[in-house]
Amino acid sequence: MQNPHKVPVRNLAAAVIGNALEWYDFLVFAFMTPIIARLFFPVDPSASSSDLNAILMTTAIFGVGFLMRPVGGIVLGLYGDKHGRKAAMVLITSLMAVSMAIITFAPTYQAAGVLAPLLILIARLVQGFSAGGEFGTATALLIEMAPREKRGFYGSWQMTGQMIGLLIGAAAGTLMTVYFNQEQIEAWAWRIPFFVGLIIIPVAVYIRQRLDETEVFRNAKREEAVKGTHISIGELLANSWRETILGIGLVAAATVTVYITFTYLVTFATKILLLPLQKTFEVQMLGAFWVVVLTPLMGILSDKIGRSKLLITSLALYLVILFPLYSWLTAAPTIGRLIVVQLATGLCAAAFFAVFSTVMAVLFPTRVRSLGLSISYNVAVMLIGGFAQFIVTWLIQKTGSPMAPTYYVMFGVALGLIAAVVLGKRADSDEHF
Repeated sequence: MQNPHKVPVRNLAAAVIGNALEWYDFLVFAFMTPIIARLFFPVDPSASSSDLNAILMTTAIFGVGFLMRPVGGIVLGLYGDKHGRKAAMVLITSLMAVSMAIITFAPTYQAAGVLAPLLILIARLVQGFSAGGEFGTATALLIEMAPREKRGFYGSWQMTGQMIGLLIGAAAGTLMTVYFNQEQIEAWAWRIPFFVGLIIIPVAVYIRQRLDETEVFRNAKREEAVKGTHISIGELLANSWRETILGIGLVAAATVTVYITFTYLVTFATKILLLPLQKTFEVQMLGAFWVVVLTPLMGILSDKIGRSKLLITSLALYLVILFPLYSWLTAAPTIGRLIVVQLATGLCAAAFFAVFSTVMAVLFPTRVRSLGLSISYNVAVMLIGGFAQFIVTWLIQKTGSPMAPTYYVMFGVALGLIAAVVLGKRADSDEHF
C-alpha cells in the first residue's frame, strides 16, 4: 500500500504543471486574439473569400476549442480510466505540445493564404480536445495519491495550478505591452509567449513519464479484471447520473469565477469602468497571486474542519457579497475599489477552489472517476463558461447596466451552492477510496 508520508513531489508537480500550462496557453491565446485575427483571418470587403475568413475567425478562435472539450473529456477520460492516469496525462501534454507548436510556427495569411486560418483552426481543435481531458485525469491522480488525512490539501493544487497559469498569462500580456510596440508585436513578438510555453512542455512530459500510477487505480483494475467488467459511458450515466449533475453544478460556480471574476476582469474594468489598462493588469495579477497563496492554505484547513463546511460556507458568503461589492465598485470605479473587490471575492474563491476538486473526485468510483470528472467539468465549461464573456458583454449592451457580469456570476455561484447543500456531508465522504 502507498506510504502516505512518501508521495513523490514529482507526482504532485506532474498534475499541477499540466493545469498551469493549459491555462497559460488559453490565456495567452485569449490575449493575442485580436492580433491573431488580423494576421490569420483578414477580412477584405473586396475579396470573395472575406465572408469565409470572418466565419473561420469567429468559430475557430472563440468556439471550436470549447466545443471540443466535452469530446476530449469523454475520449481521454475513458482512456485514463482504462490505461491509467499516467498514460493519459502524457498523451494530454503531448497534444498540448502539438497545438502550441502549430500556433508558434504557423505562417500568416499573407504568407500562406487560406492554409493559415486552417492551421489555427486545427490547433484550436487539438487544444480544446487535450484540455478536455486534463481536469479529469489530473484531479483523479491528485486525489488518489493523497494520504487520506491530506486529500483537501492535495486536491487544492488542481485549482492552484489553474490560477498559476492565469497569473503567468496575465504577466505575459503585461510584459508584451511594456517591451514591444504594436508593430513589433504583430510582426513577430506575438509568437514569444507561445514559444515559451512550447519549450516548457518537454519538461512536463518528462515529469509525467516518471509518474507512479496510484495504488487506488491499480486495485480498481485488478478488481475489474477479476469481474471481467469494462468501463463505459452507459455505466457512468446509469449509476452516477446524480453525481454528474451535482458535479456540473459545482463546476458552474468554478467556471463563472475563472471566466468572469478573473479572466474577464481586464475587459470589464477598461471597457465598462474605464480604468487604465496597465493598472488593471496589475490588479488581475494581484488577485491571481492572492488566490494562488490562499488556496493550498484553505486546503489544509478543509482537512481539519471538513470539506462540506468550507464548501457551503465559501459559496454562501461568495453569493452574499457579490452584489454589494460590485454595486460599490460600479458606483464610483477606482483601482483601489477594484483591488478591494478582487481580494474579497478572491478569498471566497480560494476557499471554494480548495475543496472543489476533492469533492468532485470523491463523487465518482475509481473505475469511472476520470470519465465522470471530465464529463461534468467540460459540459459545464462549454455551456456556462465558454460563452460567458460573450453573454455578459451582450447583457451589458442590452441592459446598459455594468452590473450584468455580477448577475451572471451570482447565477453560477447559486448553482454551485445548491449542489453543495444537496451533497451535504457526502462531500466529506471517502466511500469510493
